[in-house]
Amino acid sequence: IFLVFFTGVPTTIAFVVGAVTSIICGWIGMKIAVFTNVRTTHQCWKNLTAGFDVAIQGGCVMGLSLVSIGVLALFALVEIFKGHFSFENSEAMYEAIAGYGLGGSSIALFGRVGGGIYTKAADVGADLSGKNDYGLEEDDYRNPACIADNVGDNVGDIAGMGADLFGSLAESTCAALVLASASPDLSDIWCSQMYPVLISSAGVLVGLVTLMVANLFYKVKNMPDVEKALKGMLIISTILMTPIVVVLSKLCLPGVFSMGSGYEHVKWWYCAVSILLGLWSGMIVGYVTEYFTSHSYTPVREIAETQKQSAATGIIYGLALGYHSCVIPVICLGITILISHSLCGMFGIALGALGMLGTLTMALTIDAYGPISDNAGGIAEMAGLPETVRGLTDCLDAAGNTTAAIGKGFAIGSAALVSLALFGAFTVRARIVRVDILNPWVFTGLLFGAMMPYAFAAWTMKSVGLAANDMVKECLSQFPRIMGPEQMAPDYERCIRISTEASLREMLAPGALVILSPLIAGLGFGKNTCAGLLSGAMVSSVQLAISMSNTGGAWDNSKKYISAGGLGKEYVKGSEAHKNSVTGDTVGDPLKDTSGPALNIVMKLTAIISLVFGSAIAEYSNPEGGPFWA
Repeated sequence: IFLVFFTGVPTTIAFVVGAVTSIICGWIGMKIAVFTNVRTTHQCWKNLTAGFDVAIQGGCVMGLSLVSIGVLALFALVEIFKGHFSFENSEAMYEAIAGYGLGGSSIALFGRVGGGIYTKAADVGADLSGKNDYGLEEDDYRNPACIADNVGDNVGDIAGMGADLFGSLAESTCAALVLASASPDLSDIWCSQMYPVLISSAGVLVGLVTLMVANLFYKVKNMPDVEKALKGMLIISTILMTPIVVVLSKLCLPGVFSMGSGYEHVKWWYCAVSILLGLWSGMIVGYVTEYFTSHSYTPVREIAETQKQSAATGIIYGLALGYHSCVIPVICLGITILISHSLCGMFGIALGALGMLGTLTMALTIDAYGPISDNAGGIAEMAGLPETVRGLTDCLDAAGNTTAAIGKGFAIGSAALVSLALFGAFTVRARIVRVDILNPWVFTGLLFGAMMPYAFAAWTMKSVGLAANDMVKECLSQFPRIMGPEQMAPDYERCIRISTEASLREMLAPGALVILSPLIAGLGFGKNTCAGLLSGAMVSSVQLAISMSNTGGAWDNSKKYISAGGLGKEYVKGSEAHKNSVTGDTVGDPLKDTSGPALNIVMKLTAIISLVFGSAIAEYSNPEGGPFWA
C-alpha cells in the first residue's frame, strides 16, 4: 500500500517480482546445497577429485541459476511494461522498474541479517558449550546445536549471500538502465538501452565456458590443488569476460553519444574501460582479502604466534589486521570510481558495478561450494565415517573458507559501486544538481548516515550474543544427560527453535533502521538531507564491512592453522594457544558472518529506497532542497 501510494502500481509490481525472484533463487540454492552435501561426503569415500567435482557442480547450479533467472525476470518486466503500461517516457518506465532491485534487496535484508543471526547463534553456542566445556569435535552428533549449526550454514552462506549478490545484480542493472534511459542517444536504440542487461547475460555464458575448461588448466589430484582450482576459476572467468566486454561495447553502443551536461562526447570504449576497471578491481579486492585472511600468508600466522601468549594479544592483532586490510580495496574502488566517472559520469559508475559483477556466476559457485563442503564434513563426523573421509572433506572445507573470504570481499566491493550508482540515479530522479557538504541539511544527513553502520553493527552483534547465550544454556542443560549414564539423545529441535526465533525477533530493529532512515530523512527533512545520509552511510559502511569481515576471517583461519599444527605439535588442540584461538574465532564469528557482510545491505537498501521514492522525496522538498516545512 505504501509503495502504491508513493510510487504507483508499476513500481509495486516490479518490487513483488524482484522479491519473489530473490526467494526462488535462495530456495534453489538451499535445495541444491542439501542435495549435494551428502553426495560430496559419499564421493570423498572414493577420492578427493570425485568429492571436489560434486561440490563444484552443486555450487554452479546456484551461481548459474541465480544470474539466469535474475536477468530473465528483469527482461520480462521490461517487455511487459512496454506492452501493457503507458509511461510519459522511457525514463519513467525504467525508474518504475527500479522497484525490481528494491524487492531483491528487501529479501536480502532477511537473508543476510536474519540468516547471519541464525547461523552464528548456533555456531557460537555449539563452540562454547561443546568444544570448550566438553572437548567435543565441531560436528559431534552429541552436541545438541550441531544440526542448527549445519542448517545455519545454508541459511546464511547460501540464501544470505545469494540474496545479497542477487540484489547487487538487480540494482546495478536497474541503475544503469535508468541512467541510459536519460540519454536520448541510447534510449532511442534498443540494443544500446539493453546494453547493461547484455553485459549481465554474457556473464552466464562465460560461467558455462569456465566450468568446461577449468579442468584442463587446474586438475584436482592432491590437497594443494583444491584452492588453486577454485581461484583459477575466478581468473579464467575474468580473462574470458574481458574481450566479450569490448566486443559488446563496440556492437551495442554508438561511436559517440551524450550522457548529459559535461559528458556530451562519450565514446563507446569509455564504457568498455569502465566495465573492465570494475571487473579487474573485483579480482584484486578478492585476492587482497585472501592475503589478509588465509593462513598461507604472514598476517594470519602473526596472529597465531601472538595467541601462544594470550587471547587478548591475538584479538589486538586481528583488529589491526582488519583496519590495515581496508587500504588496497579502497584504493582500487577509488581508482575505478575516479576514472569511470571522468569518462562517462554516473553511467560509468553503474557500468563499473556491472563489471565487478561480470563474474558473478563463478563467484557464487565458489561461495556456495564452501557450505556444501563444510556440511559434507559435518555429515562425515556425525555418521562416524573413517578419518580418511573426514580428512578429505576438511581439505575441501579449508579451501572453501579461503575462497569464502574472496567472495565476501567481492560482495563488499560490488556493494560500494552499486550504492554509488544508485545514488547517481537518485540524484537524477530527485533533480539534485550538486551535494554541498557546507549545506547544514546535507552535513546533518552525512553525520547521521556515517553513524548508521555502527548502530546496525551493534544491534546485530548484540543479537548474536543474546541468541548464543540462550543456545549455550540449552546445550549445557542437555549435556549432563547426554554424556551421563543414561546417554539421552540430543534434542536438536529445541536448538533450531532458539536460532529461528532469535533471527526473526532480532532483525526487526536493524531492518527498521535501514528501511525507515532514508524515508524519514527525505520526506521529513528534504532531498539534501537524504543525499547526505546516503553519502555518509556508503563511505562508513565500506570501511567497517571490510575490516569486520577480514578480522573475523583472520581469527577463524588462525585457529585452523594452530589446529593443523602450524605452530608445532605442542600447540595443537587442547593447548593453551588453541584455546586462545577458539576465543578469537568465537569473537570473530558475528563480525565475519553477520554484521560485516550485512553492512552491504545498509549501503544498497538505503540507496535503492531513495531511488524508488526519489520523485516523492523531491516533491516533499523546498526549492533549495531543504524540508518542505522550512
